[in-house]
Amino acid sequence: MRSDTFTLPTPEMFTAMTRADLGDDVYSEDPTVRRLEELAAERLGKSDACLMPSGTMANLTAMMAHVPRGGKAIVGDESDIYLYEAGGASVCGGIIYEPVRTQPDGTLDLADLAGGWPPDLDDPQFALPGLICLENTHNRMGGRVLDPGYLDAVRRFADDRGVPLHMDGARIFHAEVASGVPAAEIAAFADSLQFCLSKALSAPIGSILAGDAEVVARARRLRKMLGGGMRQAGVVAAAGIVAMTSMIDRLAEDHALAADLAQRLADIDGIDIDAGSVVTNIVLFRVSAGDLDENAVVDLARESGLAVGEFGHGRIRAVTHRGLRPADVRDAADILAGIVKEAR
Repeated sequence: MRSDTFTLPTPEMFTAMTRADLGDDVYSEDPTVRRLEELAAERLGKSDACLMPSGTMANLTAMMAHVPRGGKAIVGDESDIYLYEAGGASVCGGIIYEPVRTQPDGTLDLADLAGGWPPDLDDPQFALPGLICLENTHNRMGGRVLDPGYLDAVRRFADDRGVPLHMDGARIFHAEVASGVPAAEIAAFADSLQFCLSKALSAPIGSILAGDAEVVARARRLRKMLGGGMRQAGVVAAAGIVAMTSMIDRLAEDHALAADLAQRLADIDGIDIDAGSVVTNIVLFRVSAGDLDENAVVDLARESGLAVGEFGHGRIRAVTHRGLRPADVRDAADILAGIVKEAR
């Protein structure tokens, strides 16, 4: 339960990978890659899309495509882009991160976003904002879904200031399933959006960056520069096509498992959790019994056969996915209940 990146490909994916029509994708001649990219662009309502080896590279190439060297990207201080992507935009793109406080629901207040602008745009002492980045669903805030009304407000804010908006939508289809809002309507608020094929959608490798043709063309060139150009990448893309055509609706099963786990944990005296805030497949909780810290709980759980992860601020994260069954959720809750009991 550490992550939904532990999903394994389905039998249908393995079959598709062995039968994929192949070409050289660096020359844009892999027909399976092109089918995946066209499918993704259509699904998100964008004019073009590009297969990337990872979500990290998809976010990085998007930021570098949007922001000139020496410019700023305004990001949440609890965002994956800021915390978990090795500072790549600064190292590779000469882009400055401007972190602003992330609210409990995963949003960034407009007033905080405005604070990323210098008082005088003509003053050469200040780096200028070139991009706003949002995350939807928001990982560190427990898989929260950003409301379309909020996204519209940020879109208008960005337009008023003449900067683009990028969405790290690694789990965007969780947002679609949880909210009932089609991914294309969510993506319409952003100039570019990336999503992962290799998390709960169960493909083994790959992410998609989608946007207008000009941004995607720049990102494709950056992908090559960063070493992400792949040759017969249709082997990977074939699994991605299966992921997009058969794995999205079943995400509701992951949400149901997460809700079940959250309620079971809420019933354990000594575990602190807001079960009502669990809307997708990420469950965050704290253990308040005894003097155990989160790392000790993670270690004790592992000894009992449960893999969960420390997640900052004293929290522990459990993630549901296709590899789990209802019995696994019951077992996980029982293991954690036993740890709490021993700690008292």
